[in-house]
Amino acid sequence: MTSGVEPTSAPPADDTIDWRSCARGALVGLAVIVPTTILRVVLDREIDDFDDSGWIYPLFVLILIGYFAAGWVAGRARPDLPLTHGGIAGLGVFVVWVPVRIMIWAVRDESRELFSGRDAALRPGQIFGHLVIAATLGMLGGVLSARLGRGPGDDSAS
Repeated sequence: MTSGVEPTSAPPADDTIDWRSCARGALVGLAVIVPTTILRVVLDREIDDFDDSGWIYPLFVLILIGYFAAGWVAGRARPDLPLTHGGIAGLGVFVVWVPVRIMIWAVRDESRELFSGRDAALRPGQIFGHLVIAATLGMLGGVLSARLGRGPGDDSAS
């Protein structure tokens, strides 16, 4: 009782995660995000009303670019699994960035609380939002790098 269709003899795809590619992507993202965070702290100290200064928006865009760049690098290294590698790289940036952010908070001499209070340094909603944004932009960067990275004669994925 066979269906008459013979199974293909294609070798199974290598579905293992290349952690080096993910780490390389995360390091690229950190190279964007850490200086951006430090610049934000410096500007916040120098500008009286930083939240209304207009600097928030370009700095946030740089953070988004960091997540995207992490996914781009990881997805470019593994174009067969760009969503997985891009997402892991984006999340890797965030996971490593949080302790850096906490160290910056600890060095500052303000009376802000870390996770609670009126002026918390890391609010739970922000943490969740950054997790979602990091994973999404990492995956987007990974997919775009895999699609745009193919040569003109490569029709294998079309």
